[in-house]
Parts: sequence; C-alpha cells; structure tokens
Amino acid sequence: MSLMIHNTLTNSKEEFVTIEPGKVKMYVCGVTVYDDIHMGHARSMIVFDTVARYLRYLGYDVTHVTNFTDVDDKIITRAAKEGIEPLELSKRYIDRYFEDASKLGINRADIYPKASECIPDIINMVQRIIDNGFAYVTSDGSVYFSVDKVEDYGRLTNQKLENMSNQGRQVLNDEEKRNPMDFAVWKAAKPGECFWDSPWGKGRPGWHIECSAMIDKYLGEQIDIHGGGNDLIFPHHENEILQTEAVTGKPLSNYWMHNGMLQVKGHGMSKEEKMSKSLGNFFTVKDVAEKFDTQTIRFYFLNTHYMSPLVYGEDMLEEARNANARLVNNYRELKSYVRNAPEGDADADDCCDLIEGYRQAFRDAMDDDFNTRQAIEVLFQIARATNKAMAEKTLSKKAAERHIALIDEFNGILNILPQDDGADDETLDNVLNILIDLRGELRKKKMYDLADMIRDRLKESGIALEDSSDGAKWKRI
Repeated sequence: MSLMIHNTLTNSKEEFVTIEPGKVKMYVCGVTVYDDIHMGHARSMIVFDTVARYLRYLGYDVTHVTNFTDVDDKIITRAAKEGIEPLELSKRYIDRYFEDASKLGINRADIYPKASECIPDIINMVQRIIDNGFAYVTSDGSVYFSVDKVEDYGRLTNQKLENMSNQGRQVLNDEEKRNPMDFAVWKAAKPGECFWDSPWGKGRPGWHIECSAMIDKYLGEQIDIHGGGNDLIFPHHENEILQTEAVTGKPLSNYWMHNGMLQVKGHGMSKEEKMSKSLGNFFTVKDVAEKFDTQTIRFYFLNTHYMSPLVYGEDMLEEARNANARLVNNYRELKSYVRNAPEGDADADDCCDLIEGYRQAFRDAMDDDFNTRQAIEVLFQIARATNKAMAEKTLSKKAAERHIALIDEFNGILNILPQDDGADDETLDNVLNILIDLRGELRKKKMYDLADMIRDRLKESGIALEDSSDGAKWKRI
C-alpha cells in the first residue's frame, strides 16, 4: 500500500508522489507570537510533527519549515499596552514557544523563519505581484491584491467569489478597495506602529504574504505539502495560493493538509466552539503540562484522526492517561521480563511472522492518511498478546527483545511512551526486588504493619506492588 493523503484541494485521498524523488518540502503555518501557545496550537504542532516523523521513517529527506508571525496588529497592540517594542514582545513568546514545544515532545522543524527577518523577500514578492498586474497601490501606500484578476478564487473551499464574504476581517483604506474581497499584501504604517521602508512608503507586511514569501525563499516555487489548521483554509490559504501563483504561474502545493479544530464546551456556550485566544476559551500548554505529561497529551491528540474535530476537557485527558498507562506498563514489564525470561527461539517462523504482521498493520494504518488512532490500536494488540505470553511464561527472552525493539520503532513516530526514564535500570530493579523480598519475610513473621508500610511508601513514590502466585511484582503507576 502506498502512502495516501487526504488533499483538501481535491477533497479526496491521493497517492503521495513527491516533486523530487526521495525529498519532501513541507511548510506548516505557525503561530502569531503575542501570547503563550494553547492546546489548539498543540494539536496542529503534534499532528505535523508526527507527519514529518513518519515521512522520515519511510526514508524521505524532509525539509520542514514552520513560520512565526512576529509582525501583526495583535502584537503591536499588546506591545503598546506593555510599553515595549513589538519585536521584543514577539521574541519573548518565541522563546516560550520552544519551551512549550519541548513539553509536547516536538522535534524541531528545520527552519523557523520570522516575518520581520524576511521583509526584503516580502517586498520583492509584492513588487512582482504588482508588476504582473494582480495588485494595486492606494493613496496611503497600502497594496491590495485584486481578486477580480483571477478566475478560480475559492479552490480550497470550493466556493465562488460572489458567494464569499470577508468574514469581518479588518481592512485598511476601505474606501479605496476595488472589491470588498481584495486583501492587503502591504499595509501602510499608522502613527506609532513599527514599519519598514518600501517602494510604496513606510509600512509592514499583510498577514498572508509572509507565508508565500517564506515558502519561495526557503523551499522554492512549489512544495509537496502545505499544512495547518482547517480554520486557515479561508482566507489565509486561499490567499496564499493567489499571491504565489500570481508570481510563479505554478501550483503552490501539491497536497494541502488541514487538521480539525480543538473545540471547547462550556463558558455559557450552547455548543462546541473552536479553542482560540479571541474567544477567551483557551487552555495554555504550560498550564496543561503541569498536570499531564508529554506522552498523555500526545496520546490524547493522536488517538483521534487528525482531520476530526476533538473536544477538549481534563476528563478526556484523564481517560487518555489511563489508556496510555496500559501501553506504558506493558512496555516496562517487557523490559523487566527480559532479565529472567527463558532464552527460547526468537527466530522461529511464528515469531518472525507475528513481528512482521504488526509492522505491516502499523504501516497500513499510517499509510492510510496518517491514521494514528489505528496505529495506536496495533500497540494495544502487541500489549494484549505479550501480557498473555509473559503471564504464561511462553515468551522467550529474544522474542521479548524483538517486541521491545518493534515498540521503540513505532514510538519513534508517535512518541507516546516515555524514553530513557530509568524504567529499565537494572540497579532500580535490584533495589526494588530487595524490598519485595524484605516485605515477604516480614509477612511470614506476621509483621504486617511494616510490610504494609513498604507497600504504601512505594506507592507514594509511584511504584505499585502486585501480589500473585509467583510472588510480588512491581510496576510504575
């Protein structure tokens, strides 16, 4: 089965074929850095982190670019309230972005361009749009893209221009706009705002133009994948297409991927609405990460297909933690099991076939438009089978090691299991076994208070003891 991707442009799954064999150019719209990132941002970040991980797993040379919008009305307004320069404010939140991204287990993109650092490239693209007859300059020095110059505006949303509205977007110099849907690619500076010199006067970039200019600068005229939340389809991504194609005459991206919104219910709302700062219904990654670990948060997002809407709630994160704990415990028990497991024959046909069957099932799930929910189900299948085999002592040491290696292989893509946490530390295992033996001796001597104290103190430290016919075993909780 080849990798199939749902393409927003065609509203269908398509076989993934790269522009250049073996290489993937992927651009994902980032955040406007005027505040801490919230869980809605986290979903998009984790989705496209997983996409990049899987593409690299398949052997592709991936160049992943995610931008920062560090010049924007919201940044200017908040900076003015705090009495600091806009770029000082945006730098603060870029630094916090990376702190929060680490809490989400995100691999860094290859390039993180900033709008403020691409001004010459943006000005050059605006001039080319004007030269090609797709934009006009107003009296104050703003530049607008003329939507009347194109015939197929609305390709991603499958709408006609006459049926669209500007959806309340803020506009500049409204009386000089030739069409209400025309959008600014360059905004004339207002008094007190940050600005850059341009052929049209002092000003700053429009929102949409920065992504077109960054893609052209870092990835070239055409890319393989353009990603972002589905709230960006219109107007942002529609306008990116117009701007870029007005300059290059080529399709901007072969595949458009959009994740579903994270929704919130409550706060007096009668129905779910998307999580956003403007609605005031957001939960920051920083706050959520104080209660839930990286693997729980990633499991919560990846246990739903990326295109589906997802409702946020701490109860759902608790469910994710409990479900993922079954995988974590199985992984740790496998690591503990191999120390005393029978050698056996891990090269037997049935074991090899089983391992390859799991690998193929995982690949089939991910090849089906990155179906991480089904991929996670494969890990649960492994857990159920190996738990049974360990209980029956029919799992050989080498077979257990092969299953651990397979889980590590899958976790390199999903990152929903803890890594290098000391769970397989032989010293820890030996110390806990000493305490288990001591507890057993105390129970034999009917010194139950002391035996129970060992059990309770270990539980307080995150270690549970489970008594069985084969003696007590420990696991993390």
